Amino acid sequence: MSTTPQSRMPVAFLPHGGGPWPFVEFGLPRAEIDGLSNYLKQVPTLPRQKPKALVVVSAHWEERVPTVMSAAAPSMLYDYYGFPPASYKISWPAPGNPALAAQVRGLLGKAGFATAEDKHRGYDHGTFVPLKVAWPNADIPVVQLSLKAGLDPAEHLAMGRALAPLRDEGVFILGSGNTFHNMRAFGDPAPYRAAALQFDAWLQQAGTANAVARDKALADWARAPAAQVCHPREEHLIPLMVVAGAAGVDPGVTTWSGTFGGLVGSAFHFG
Repeated sequence: MSTTPQSRMPVAFLPHGGGPWPFVEFGLPRAEIDGLSNYLKQVPTLPRQKPKALVVVSAHWEERVPTVMSAAAPSMLYDYYGFPPASYKISWPAPGNPALAAQVRGLLGKAGFATAEDKHRGYDHGTFVPLKVAWPNADIPVVQLSLKAGLDPAEHLAMGRALAPLRDEGVFILGSGNTFHNMRAFGDPAPYRAAALQFDAWLQQAGTANAVARDKALADWARAPAAQVCHPREEHLIPLMVVAGAAGVDPGVTTWSGTFGGLVGSAFHFG
């Protein structure tokens, strides 16, 4: 297939906030809700043309090997607890795409990854929450891809590189996580604000560096300033590695920087 940079899809890393935050009230400041919502509503404008499909890597799904959701009509997976009853009635009926799921497996297989499929798993909140804001009509097919157990950053960069050809076929690759994720901080953010700012500044520098420096920095993210305070466990950062790998040589741009739960975070767009 002959393509040009103008027809190639970008890739993006989206902050998905916490729980069902845009759809039910549970004490978040209105300014934070509006700030992240307004960013997510702009995500469909990042590509120059409407994507044919989305491949989404969510922080909320890990498997022994990279695994794709392969249902034609995925269900909902309300993988949170303690929220108001309306949180468990949210609907986002985006179609799946079994053919694309098989293609994802094929590309990963060519890169040396063992893979699997799951015909029964539904969209978790790392997917349906931000994408319901971005694409409320649920009119684009979606394939969700898991993280690989062990959360090795270099492996996830390699996963992204393997998936990069999808960009030339109208597929928008998205990572969904958060650039700060320490659950202890959300009840009392003040002691963590300096660490969040320090790590976010490093991450913005790394994410917008040239591709070689970017991948080297992200592969060694745990050595960054305040990294392990911001991510005691790194599952919410690792989707960024997949996105950065799929970006190839495309430069990164910080497309959003704001606070959620009183702590700073960022979004990135490549291509």
